[in-house]
Amino acid sequence: MEKAVDNRLAELERRIAALESAALSTTPEAPTRSAGKEGVGGAGGGGAGGAQGTGAGGAGSAQRAGVGGADAAQRVAAEAERALEGLRERDDWAGLAGGLAALGNPVRLTLLREIVRGRATVSALSEVDGLETSGQIYHHLRQLTAEGWLHSPSRGAFAVPPARVVALLAILEALQN
Repeated sequence: MEKAVDNRLAELERRIAALESAALSTTPEAPTRSAGKEGVGGAGGGGAGGAQGTGAGGAGSAQRAGVGGADAAQRVAAEAERALEGLRERDDWAGLAGGLAALGNPVRLTLLREIVRGRATVSALSEVDGLETSGQIYHHLRQLTAEGWLHSPSRGAFAVPPARVVALLAILEALQN
């Protein structure tokens, strides 16, 4: 099961990279950022918060801005069709509810955002408006860690695991569109 998930994630990452490459080839001024080996966030990671291999505005920014023309639109449509095929083949949707539920809390999304931006410790996170007590912070960090959205590469520090960076970006991009 875990190997199948890893394979699907690798395939999604490959597809997103292809889409980003197509989008970035039409916008040469868009810089790229990469995540460190430890994950995204302050715990030895990729600086102040870029997602692995994403351009300045993410995978869909060129399409939203109307850049790329018909070729880009055709590539996006082909990728969407392949993604639909993958969705049709998947039987374990209900088993994924816990991972999605962990993202369904505003406090947890705030924690993820701040960790990606470099606040990796409970001490640093407790300075964020809207996060009340260290007990509340620890509670939500445990939930995110249990569902795989965070890991602790060093004692007392948290980061988004590299394998979850693209998934998190894809979810956030999808919800904004």
